[in-house]
Amino acid sequence: MRPEQSPDERQISDAAARRGALDRWLDSYHEESLEPDLPIVDPHHHLWDRGGHTYRLPQFRADIGGSHNSRASVFVECLSHYRADGPRSFRVLGETAFVVDEVQSDISGAPLVQAMVGAADLMLGAEVEAVLDAQIETAAGLLRGIRYASAWDASPAIHSAYPTVPHILGNARFREGFARLAPHGLIFEAWVYFTQLLELSDIAAAFPETVIVLDHLGGPIGVGPYAGTRADNFEIWRRGISALAQHQNVHVKLGGLAMKLAGFGFDKSERPVSSQTLAAAWRPYVETCIMAFGPGRCMFESNFPIDKASCSYGVLWNAFKRIVAGASKEEKNALFAGTAARVYSLTP
Repeated sequence: MRPEQSPDERQISDAAARRGALDRWLDSYHEESLEPDLPIVDPHHHLWDRGGHTYRLPQFRADIGGSHNSRASVFVECLSHYRADGPRSFRVLGETAFVVDEVQSDISGAPLVQAMVGAADLMLGAEVEAVLDAQIETAAGLLRGIRYASAWDASPAIHSAYPTVPHILGNARFREGFARLAPHGLIFEAWVYFTQLLELSDIAAAFPETVIVLDHLGGPIGVGPYAGTRADNFEIWRRGISALAQHQNVHVKLGGLAMKLAGFGFDKSERPVSSQTLAAAWRPYVETCIMAFGPGRCMFESNFPIDKASCSYGVLWNAFKRIVAGASKEEKNALFAGTAARVYSLTP
C-alpha cells in the first residue's frame, strides 16, 4: 500500500504534474527563429524554488534553447530563498546569495545572468541604508537595482504575491527609503498596475536623479473587474504612459502581456498560438510605449517563467520581432539589447 503523501509532498507532486502538462502543451507548437543573429539581452526573468516549482539556470537555459541569440540576462527578485531567521529586513539577502551561487556554479558556457535586481523594504525609511549596503556586498558585483513591488488593486480578484497598500509611492517613509537608492547607484524597479502610473510619474518627477525601470508595460489588467473593458482600460493606461514618458529618468520593459493577469486568454487555447497572433494582440501596447519613450528607453523582456504560461521563449521573441519588423537596425539593436545593456551596465 502506497503511503499517504504529506501536504508538502502533494504540493510538489501537483506542481510537477502542472509543469509537465505545460511543457507538453508548449512542445506541441514550434517556430523557426526570426532574425536569429539579432543580439538579445533579456532584462527580466526569475529563478526560484517555491511551492514545489523549481526554475533555476538549467531550466532557463533549456527554455532559451539555441534559436535566438541570447547574450545576457538580468535576474529580478521574486520572493525566493529568503533566510528563515535573523532580522526580518535582512532575510532578503538569502535570495541574493542564491542568485550569486547560481551564477558562480554555472558551467554551461558564457555567463548568462550578468546582473540582478534585489529586494529591500523601502518602508524602512532611512534605515534601509544598512540593507542596501548588505545587498551590495552579498551580490558580489551583480546588484543593479531594487524592486519594491507596489502593485495594488482594490479588487480581491486581482491577486498579487506581494503585500502592499494603496498609494504607497506617495508615502513619506517610503520616499525616505527611495531617496537612498540613487546615492548607492541603484535603479528603482517599478512593478505597478496601469491604474498607478500617474503615481509613479509623480515620484519620478520628485526624484529625477533616480533611474526608474517600469516593468511589464505598466501592468495592463484584463481580468476581474477589468475584463471586457479593454478599450477603456487602454485609454487609462495610455494616459499614464504618456505622463511617465515626460520624465527622462524612466525606462520601460516591453513584455509581461503573456501573464494571465493581462487577460488575453492565450494560456487557455487548445494549442499554443502563433507569434503572429501574439504580435497582433500586443502591438498597440508595444508601439504606444516605443512612440512615447523612444527605442533608447525601451527594452523587450521575457518575464520567464511567468510568461511561459502562454507561449514558449522562442515564440515570445518572434512575436516581439514581428511587432518591430519595420524598425531600423539601430532601433532594433536598442530594443533587443542596447537599452538593457546600458541601463544595467552589461557587456554582452
